[in-house]
Amino acid sequence: MSRIIRIGERDIPLDQEGFLVHLDDWSEPLAAELARLEGIDYSAEHREVILALRSFYQEYQLSPAMRPLVKYIGQQLGKEKGSSLYLLKLFPGSPAKLASKIAGLPKPDNCL
Repeated sequence: MSRIIRIGERDIPLDQEGFLVHLDDWSEPLAAELARLEGIDYSAEHREVILALRSFYQEYQLSPAMRPLVKYIGQQLGKEKGSSLYLLKLFPGSPAKLASKIAGLPKPDNCL
């Protein structure tokens, strides 16, 4: 059963887990709303990770699992942000899965 989220005048379909059905529907306002629905107060720190994650997807055509995500964030945003603890603080529980959802990307293959 899919869900619909309304952003402005647009209805955006989500799958049963809350991931975008159509990756092209992603926008900054949608990211903020998806974060809010997950109990996250979307900040500049979240945004830079989300944009880096979207760059990763554009380059590799996949949503990274935790280890590649940590490594890529470290390369893109600096060593202090390329850590599991930093990402867990921003995206509690399963950072790779939650960040991918907010970034409008498919669920990483190895995330439950």
